[in-house]
Order: sequence, then structure tokens, then C-alpha cells
Amino acid sequence: MMDAETLSQNLQHFCGTEEYYKHFLGIQYTDGVKYLAKNAECYWLIDAIASHQLRARRKHSLTEFQVWFLHVGNTHEFIKPRSPNAAVLTCWEDSPTPETQPVIIQQIPFTDFPLPEIKLYLQEKVLLLPSEN
Repeated sequence: MMDAETLSQNLQHFCGTEEYYKHFLGIQYTDGVKYLAKNAECYWLIDAIASHQLRARRKHSLTEFQVWFLHVGNTHEFIKPRSPNAAVLTCWEDSPTPETQPVIIQQIPFTDFPLPEIKLYLQEKVLLLPSEN
């Protein structure tokens, strides 16, 4: 697994994608997401987001665009997992605010994900890094 600093720096270099990769649950993902999954050993994150798509797409505002956040530990101002070594995966219609609630919340009891947080977009069934948008 790549260390957090190197991973964070390398993810900033992704802009657009050359190839799309198919997930067995019907979404696709970009070069940047594949790089993240391989180097952070988090293919489970793609699986988790893909597994929530039936529920997410019931809400009309999420059919074309979704904002996904994974927060590890208690570093975020208001999105916190239940325990310090845990994480929480949330789906939002737009950038989160303390006044809004996520559409989907999944508690992850334990993770060794190297970054304190990651934001991903799902746009027209393609999962991508914000820099690839």
C-alpha cells in the first residue's frame, strides 16, 4: 500500500481519463479511480459505491450526479464514523453542509485506508476523481 502523502500527491495529477473500466455492478470508473483502488488497496470502495446505486437512483436528483465521501477517523467537522479506527461512506446531492443530510450513509467498522478522506463523483454512471471531471 502506498503511503498517504505519495498517494495524495499522485492523485492530483489525474485530469481526464484514457480508459474506462467496467464494474460488474454496472458502473464504470476512470484511470484515477483505478490508480486509487490499486495503490490504496481499496477496490472495496468501488464495490460499496456500486452496491448503493439501486437505492441512490430512486432519488431523481442522483440519477446523473452523485458526490461520495469516505471519511476515516474523526478529522471531519461533522461527518464522523462511530469509532476512531472506522470510516463512514456518504453520498450527497451536492457538497455537504452541516444543515443537510446525506442520502446514503454506510458505516465501515474498520479500514486501513491511508487518507483521512477522499471525495469521488459518480457522473452518468462513471466514478471519477474530482480532478478528472
